Amino acid sequence: MNIKELLLNGKAFLALLNDFAIEAKNIIIQDEEMLFASKRNPKNDILKESVCIEGRNDDGIFNFFGTLHFNSIDKLAVFEMQGFEKVEGQA
Repeated sequence: MNIKELLLNGKAFLALLNDFAIEAKNIIIQDEEMLFASKRNPKNDILKESVCIEGRNDDGIFNFFGTLHFNSIDKLAVFEMQGFEKVEGQA
């Protein structure tokens, strides 16, 4: 199951990318495999984890910090942004 695709199904995450002029193909959830492989609990289908999502555009790299809420039964993912940083000129 691809968390990125689930996030892109939500209008709020697409609006965030649009605000920063970032195309969906240019985002990476950092350490996605490691974060979610070790946290799976068969008794709990809901995961809440702090993540960093990297997005790139012509102006540079944006690192979005926040909480990812993921429900494996309903196949829903929501990113709650708490802040971001911009790294100039490394796009």
